[in-house]
Amino acid sequence: MRVGIVCPYSFDAPGGVQFHVRDLAEALIAQGHEVSVLAPADDDTPVPGYLTPVGGAIPVRYNGSVARVTFGPRTIGRVRRWLDAGRFDVLHLHEPVNPSLSMSALWTAQGPIVATFHTSLVRSRALQVAYPLVRQSLEKIDARIAVSEDARRTLVEHLGGDAVVIPNGVYVDTFAGAVPQPRWQGTPDAPTIGFLGRLDEPRKGLPVLTDAIPRILAEVPGARFLVAGRGDAGKDEAVAALGEHASSVEFLGGVSDEDKASMLASVDLYIAPQTGGESFGIVLVEAMSAGACVVASDLGAFRRVLDDGAAGALFPVGDGAALAATVVEVLADAGRREAYRDRAREFVRRFDWSAVTAEVLAVYEMVLAASEAVIPVHEDPRSRRGGRLLGRTRGDRDEEARA
Repeated sequence: MRVGIVCPYSFDAPGGVQFHVRDLAEALIAQGHEVSVLAPADDDTPVPGYLTPVGGAIPVRYNGSVARVTFGPRTIGRVRRWLDAGRFDVLHLHEPVNPSLSMSALWTAQGPIVATFHTSLVRSRALQVAYPLVRQSLEKIDARIAVSEDARRTLVEHLGGDAVVIPNGVYVDTFAGAVPQPRWQGTPDAPTIGFLGRLDEPRKGLPVLTDAIPRILAEVPGARFLVAGRGDAGKDEAVAALGEHASSVEFLGGVSDEDKASMLASVDLYIAPQTGGESFGIVLVEAMSAGACVVASDLGAFRRVLDDGAAGALFPVGDGAALAATVVEVLADAGRREAYRDRAREFVRRFDWSAVTAEVLAVYEMVLAASEAVIPVHEDPRSRRGGRLLGRTRGDRDEEARA
């Protein structure tokens, strides 16, 4: 099968959607499918061979974060050329209502189209404004996927329609086989506690953790905190807030995939203090796969990933005192930590890419079967099947037919 995947966000500063697209592409390639990914990336950004970069992107604030996207007439031209060259059986768009590559591809393409929705929002003025502009284009989508129940609810409430829930994937065995690093491992008297996320995005919860750290140290004086992630402004604010307690925190900066897995395999606890805007919680699954005991804020997405609290401890969102109390309780109870880890090892298997890829392929086969069953008489049948999903518009083909 020839699959085209469009990622709206730049690979210059990878995040959750980019990692999802990368891992899905590589999982499909490993099964023998031909895959091409289209995404923003600067010319000097290292990208895998299956990715076609379309140049740099501009930062746009969205959902409490900063998304790097690209759009405009030049982008549409690049999308059309990529579609024409690829002649895909299925086009898979991620976040198609963002003003980005995915929206450009949705406007341009004809043929079997699958879309994945990642965003979880309670209210979104941006989506409300965008909906009239994209409503007609959304009708071109043959199948919709949401990465979580929270993302599905956002889709239903803001855009209408529905979606099948297929979670984000993790290479579980890669994290399960990660080698702990002695420099990051703790002891019963000096446990290590990990955090990973953008330091300058408040919704990732670093301020909640910094509020909890002095309270934790009051009960566990030897505790050491490993904080990984980019964002110098957030680091400076955290150091200032911690004062004398900053000496118990080691800021690791951005870490490689290998170091991330090793860190998660080394820590006694992994803390996920996010305050909102999370549709899934991929880092929780990574931590669980690596054998870390997880303590997370009680967001709906996190609760579901932690099997309603059976695979990790939960605390009220944004409550630093409750986080501290939970951490102290879990550190003091080795049996509770082991029970969380045992359930986590079992529960994460449903998120392994072997299971997730099979579900995505089932959606692809469904839309391909539907496209073969009904082909409008006025539409070029080559655009519906056989590696021929074209970048030409319907008007282009109608004009060719008249000629």
